[in-house]
Amino acid sequence: MRLFKPSAALLPLYLIHARGGSGLSARAVLSIRRALTARTSALCLNADHDEPRSGLTPSNTLAETIFALSSGGGRAGVSVIRISGPQAREVLLQMAPGRQGAAELPPPRQAVLRRLRQPSEHGGGCGDRGGEGPPAELIDQALVLWFPGPRSFTGEDVVELHTHGSRAVVAATLGALNSIRGLRLAEPGEFTRQAFSNGRMSLTEVEGLGDLINSDTEEQRKQALAQMEGVQRRVFEGWRETLLGSLAHTEALIDFGEDADDVTEAALSGAVSRVRSLRAEMAARLRDGERGEAVRDGVRLAILGPPNAGKSSLLNALAARDAAIVSPTAGTTRDVVSLTLELGGLPVVVSDTAGLRAETADEIERQGMARAAKEAARAHLQLWVYDALAPPQSAEQLEAALASARAGAEQEPQQAEPQKLLLLNKVDLLPEGTASASAFFAADRQWGVSCLTGEGVQDFLTSLAEIVKRQYGADEREPALVTRARHVQHLTACVKALDAFVELAQLGDGAPLDIATEELRTAVNELGKITGRVDVEELLDVIFRDFCIGK
Repeated sequence: MRLFKPSAALLPLYLIHARGGSGLSARAVLSIRRALTARTSALCLNADHDEPRSGLTPSNTLAETIFALSSGGGRAGVSVIRISGPQAREVLLQMAPGRQGAAELPPPRQAVLRRLRQPSEHGGGCGDRGGEGPPAELIDQALVLWFPGPRSFTGEDVVELHTHGSRAVVAATLGALNSIRGLRLAEPGEFTRQAFSNGRMSLTEVEGLGDLINSDTEEQRKQALAQMEGVQRRVFEGWRETLLGSLAHTEALIDFGEDADDVTEAALSGAVSRVRSLRAEMAARLRDGERGEAVRDGVRLAILGPPNAGKSSLLNALAARDAAIVSPTAGTTRDVVSLTLELGGLPVVVSDTAGLRAETADEIERQGMARAAKEAARAHLQLWVYDALAPPQSAEQLEAALASARAGAEQEPQQAEPQKLLLLNKVDLLPEGTASASAFFAADRQWGVSCLTGEGVQDFLTSLAEIVKRQYGADEREPALVTRARHVQHLTACVKALDAFVELAQLGDGAPLDIATEELRTAVNELGKITGRVDVEELLDVIFRDFCIGK
């Protein structure tokens, strides 16, 4: 019989089953486990997102009304100030009433031009914090939008004030809102957190929105938009539904297998088959995790090579400025100098590193070489720069250069074998009519350039952009990539639990189905943690703290 190591959370159940002296049947153990985990079933995401999650207290009985500037700071043509919460309606009626001051709400989701005034002491049911209210002074003419809950961004009543974008108008508007009792300035990401709490967005959609706000390149925008629109959520929810079906069949075999003719071993066999298929799909998505990381955080390209080959000159040519010191003296670069470019719609983090040589008596240069080796291990792409008059003769020559730099240095874990590219610099020094090339690099993986004259640099950049896009860009027909370490962590734990389920379920007549069922439930919960179906309160502060105030 094979040895099996259960998940830590399932160890007590495993011991009950293994010792055989507890007096509890598999059905009883399962009932205990169901009772212990019943609390996780309270959260439910509505598929059309038009109603709040069941089980949540309506926000207007507990929530404060929050406000913030949602557009960028500084002078602008238009600034957007958002108000969300139970008092949003009264604030609108008091500060931007209808004609002749009538308490008239504009049509929902339609922009209406109104005069924006300081709140009065007796208007609209919203008293000011002071004793005597300020006069109804005109602040601005503003476009006003009214979004009654739950069909709003946050799921609560929401008002948007589109004012002129001067600092004075924005300051006066925020000051007026702050004077109303029951209103307060929103925390960073609080509007989005309310949307999540009220079932308007899943956790993956929240993360997609954060990535969209912070996107700098075309591929980042596309991936973030797909995630924000729920592409990932639908994939994960589909997987979860499949696992819930397999879980139901396995539990039915435990509960009724001895009494019902229609609950047979075939149900377990079908569950195992579905789990295997789903496990393969998840593993394929995890293998694409490196692409997702590259889209979100940037493709890492390390410039490597011997001293004085022109690595820093190349970095300056790419940056179109003096980003690194260039000197005829060998070993000038001691630290890693990085900059970010957009190539093929993706962010590419280019790092210039210290020159690599067999040995040096300079301790500082040795440390620089060690950092170069670390950067090489972290890189998705290694760009080796050599003098066109002395191209590398073998792959062993490159490895020997890195080996000498790694000696005595702390090793950086290497996730995957990086692709190696070759750039032969100083082609302007070659005799007329001659060319330089390396026999062990493919023709489409090496280029000749002159960083001094600019010869070949643009052709190299065009080819590099094509390589980056082909290797790390996503096809429009592909689902959204896994771009966050949190998703990778939960998917990895899910795959591990599925492997354990299949292993236990195939042990034959003595299979511990109670433990196998718990492994399947663990997998379901890991998927639920990605979308926010399962309690993830401890993660929310980390996720929302990266949002700006007003979002």
